[in-house]
Amino acid sequence: MQGRMKQHQLLKEEINEVLSCAQVGRIATQNENGYPYIVPVHFVHKDDKLYVHGLIKGQKISNLIQNNKVGFEVDEMGAIIPDFENACDTNTAYKSVIILGSAQMVDDPALKITILNSIVAKYTPQLSHLSFPEKMMRATGIIEIQIIECTGKYYK
Repeated sequence: MQGRMKQHQLLKEEINEVLSCAQVGRIATQNENGYPYIVPVHFVHKDDKLYVHGLIKGQKISNLIQNNKVGFEVDEMGAIIPDFENACDTNTAYKSVIILGSAQMVDDPALKITILNSIVAKYTPQLSHLSFPEKMMRATGIIEIQIIECTGKYYK
């Protein structure tokens, strides 16, 4: 572990806070040629797992079917901290969380609705009273990420 990481680790409660508040996460999968494929996504952190929603088909889903190992990242950027004597020592206040995990598609319709309700509550709570049309439910996929390793760091 690099030196700064040892000094600036987020506690589990702080990691959970970042995951609860972050508006955009990035999921990394591996394509058939071995290259990383990284996509910004909306997500929720629930029951020590991450859930990502999107279409039921696409590049990230194809990648997950071939290899269920994923990386996931969120960050909160704060202020720029300039060093007026050495530009190379300018820094940024931030919090970030890096997760390694295994992913699978959610097949259970009840869990799928629960997660979609959580996503709506996080991003558009004013729409929480609406139901999900059956046609949209069939086209929507939910990825569940089992967290294998999770680290968080900060700088102030």
